[in-house]
Amino acid sequence: MPRSKRYTQVKALVDPKKLYPVEEAVELVKKTSTTKFESSVEAHMRLGIDVRQGEQQIRTTIILPHTIGKTKKIAAFVSSGKEQEAKDAGADIIGNEELIAEIVQTGKIDFDMAIATPDMMPKLAKVAKILGPKGLMPNPRTETVGNDVKKMIGELKRGKITIKNDATGNIHQAIGKTSLSTAQLIENFTALLEAVRKAKPASSKGVYFRKVVLTSTMGPSVQIEIKN
Repeated sequence: MPRSKRYTQVKALVDPKKLYPVEEAVELVKKTSTTKFESSVEAHMRLGIDVRQGEQQIRTTIILPHTIGKTKKIAAFVSSGKEQEAKDAGADIIGNEELIAEIVQTGKIDFDMAIATPDMMPKLAKVAKILGPKGLMPNPRTETVGNDVKKMIGELKRGKITIKNDATGNIHQAIGKTSLSTAQLIENFTALLEAVRKAKPASSKGVYFRKVVLTSTMGPSVQIEIKN
């Protein structure tokens, strides 16, 4: 598919062989955004991990310093004694066995994230094959299983996100909109980078950050200089 004249023009501003300092990269990404709507700014990281090894899977959580412009619809799978707490905390959908049965029957999912109390986890096993592939299954590792319902929902409402690698060892994560300032985008990117750095598996050897790029929606990629 041929690229637009605008894309060709802005792509010429980026040297594909150069490793840019973060501040320069962010400014370039904002400058080379080609959409008529407000673009997302995305970070893409190729990591030195062996995805065949279970212990080398990256899975962590983070609350970015500045909003990335997405409002998450949260489902709370809780027992009846926790329903009011979930409602007060701002859960969009609250349910227990009946909600699980409905998902089993219809396969319909009308939420973006889910939390659960420990007593609901055995019951959620019925929908694990539905929620799991979509990354919606509550998990202690992402702090979405626990008894402090207010805390879990509050963190998700403040923008807590789960970071995990894909099947090829890459991480893809939006860090904001082009309307954010350069400084705000840098802070978000830095927070993401440090979270992924801290999640480095002990068994991962060699270069960890093999390639890191920033890009806007439909814009050219800008490769970033990263210290391993």
